[in-house]
Amino acid sequence: MSTIAPESKILAVNKKKTIQTFRLKKERGELITMLTGYDYPTALALDRAGIDAILVGDSLGMVVLGYENTVPVTMEEMLHHCRAVARGARSALLIGDMPFMSYQVSVEQAVQNAGRFLKEGGMHGIKLEGGRERLDVIHAITGAGIPVMGHLGLTPQSVHALGGFRPQGRSSGAAKRILEDAQLLEEGGCFSLVLESVPARLSELISRRISIPTIGIGAGAGCDGQVLVVHDLLGMFDRFTPKFVKKYADFHGEMQRAFGEYIGDVLARRYPAKEHTVEMPEEEWQDLLGEIAIEKQR
Repeated sequence: MSTIAPESKILAVNKKKTIQTFRLKKERGELITMLTGYDYPTALALDRAGIDAILVGDSLGMVVLGYENTVPVTMEEMLHHCRAVARGARSALLIGDMPFMSYQVSVEQAVQNAGRFLKEGGMHGIKLEGGRERLDVIHAITGAGIPVMGHLGLTPQSVHALGGFRPQGRSSGAAKRILEDAQLLEEGGCFSLVLESVPARLSELISRRISIPTIGIGAGAGCDGQVLVVHDLLGMFDRFTPKFVKKYADFHGEMQRAFGEYIGDVLARRYPAKEHTVEMPEEEWQDLLGEIAIEKQR
């Protein structure tokens, strides 16, 4: 039986996570947990649950803002949600997702926008998509003292170039390129790397070949950690569910049920009931009626 006091366990869970936490976990063979978060109450719940990292992903464009994909998401939208998450989380490592065209135009613009995630958004690092073609940007951002998480495989911002949301790295040539890119991102200074929708054997191979932690999403169990979109996990996004998602709840169905019950109660005059109503002392009410009567007589 453990001799650690309950308060000590809480403190251990709530100890501040940093990029060094990621490195140490990989060295010790401990798995890393990460989920997306886009608002204050979700960040609060994730932090209290003991999550290692919260990614304020540009997936908010689809699951929160209703866009068809992540391409339309702006810097201002990302920073708005980052600030909300930063207000709710105290222990988790916070990563802001750089949106489409916030780092592709120039190295200077990329560094400036990455800095905004820390200065204005309260993040501890940023994530960006792409491999060897992003090395100059990664060098510059890390050179400015900003931690960078890479992202290979299915890169949603390139959905049009990829021909849709489809798995990557299934041919030997494509797999070799992803492996090479992973090694280049490590050399370029990334502190960790997301692998999305790539074969499990490839993810496991990459995880063994590089020293920085890999975080998988639809990439099998051989990665150093896992991430999911929280709306998928909770069953809140009903347009589609990726094959790799495990639903832990059906919040969308439960919300529909609750909303329907509320509508029914209002129409049937069951809500608000007496216990939901503010009352006024009888003598005050009578005084009001008296004053109204006097006003009418004038």
